[in-house]
Amino acid sequence: MSFHEVQFPTGLSFGALGGPERRTEIVTLANGFEERNTPWAHSRRRYDAGMGLRSLEDVEAVVAFFEARQGQMFGFRWKDWADFRSAKPKAEITPDDQVLGMGDEVRTEFQLLKNYRSGTQIYSRPVVKPVQGTVLVAVGGEVMVEGVDYSVDHLTGVVTFDHPPDLQGEVTAGYEYDVPVRFDTDAIVTSMATFQAGEVPDIPVVEVRV
Repeated sequence: MSFHEVQFPTGLSFGALGGPERRTEIVTLANGFEERNTPWAHSRRRYDAGMGLRSLEDVEAVVAFFEARQGQMFGFRWKDWADFRSAKPKAEITPDDQVLGMGDEVRTEFQLLKNYRSGTQIYSRPVVKPVQGTVLVAVGGEVMVEGVDYSVDHLTGVVTFDHPPDLQGEVTAGYEYDVPVRFDTDAIVTSMATFQAGEVPDIPVVEVRV
């Protein structure tokens, strides 16, 4: 797969603009009512990496990172500072932050998920790029031990148990995660004069499916 397991410099992604986008197809009927549909099961995130640049050294670092990824060719990890943890913004990460599923004494693999709740609606976002060393897992409230009870694939976000969780045992997890992205351009246009005058380059970044 055309993906490099390297993280975009976090000091540069800190000031970036971006967030989730959806694709909705809307048909307005003759009576004025609408029919709405979406071909996407999951949202996709977009960012502007140029907004995080504050110095000419930052520009140099981004150009080096861009060249190493060969423009749009290779994906990479991106830290979304507005949404990179399983817990609430000011809360500690705990093993019961997010529900991954229920045990059935057969299933051993569970995908890491981030659940977004509003009213009675819940959207479950697959988390495919957890940060190594941050994943905590529990079954039925009992904390599991990584390397003994389970393993984590940090390339896919899949948690695999050595033994299937007990029937109706709630599988939960807490973690930090990155977003798999690529540059959405094959050119970076900047100059020392414009950057020193306060103009930053436009460097679009878009989430990819992995």
